Amino acid sequence: MRSSRREFGVVLAAAALGAALALFAGGQVWASITAEPRPPLPPVTAAVTGGEVAPLAPAAALVLLAATGALLAVRGLGRIAVGLLMVLAGAGIAWSSGRVLAGADVVTDRLRSFGVPASALTTDVAPAWPVVAVVGGVLGIVAGLSAVVRGRRWPAMGRRYERPEGPASAPFRPAPEARDEQRAQSAWTALDRGEDPTEGPGPPGS
Repeated sequence: MRSSRREFGVVLAAAALGAALALFAGGQVWASITAEPRPPLPPVTAAVTGGEVAPLAPAAALVLLAATGALLAVRGLGRIAVGLLMVLAGAGIAWSSGRVLAGADVVTDRLRSFGVPASALTTDVAPAWPVVAVVGGVLGIVAGLSAVVRGRRWPAMGRRYERPEGPASAPFRPAPEARDEQRAQSAWTALDRGEDPTEGPGPPGS
């Protein structure tokens, strides 16, 4: 049980870390694009963030983060479903970020509005942040696959707080008020028989 809890914790931490890496990297500058219009207009340079060139990455990171929280609340087949969702989210992060590293077109609508042909555009990609996002996606994939394969063995949240059922449950005990009422009723019954309830039992044979 202790080993399962430790494994569950490691998977949760890996998934949360992957989502955090993708979200953080998505807010950083991934590329700079330079447009060279016709003379005498000067060149125009713009910096684009990961959210602009790979919009799927931060969106999938939010899904991965939500699925990490859901993994705590579900059990059984629910863990398998959430694990598959984590795999898809991690794959979306890795694919969207990997496109930038592979040299995909990262020209934004903002630069296209200048009316400059594609041949006059140069792109300089900073690979560090896309790599960080890809690592976050891979962590999400690994965490999701772990949940699919081994999630049903992990303990569920709050199981220790569930009320025990069956013979092991505590027997019912009357409240103090109920015992006082029974004692008073016994005293009145003794008075009806002509006995004094304040006197103790007499000696044997009397």
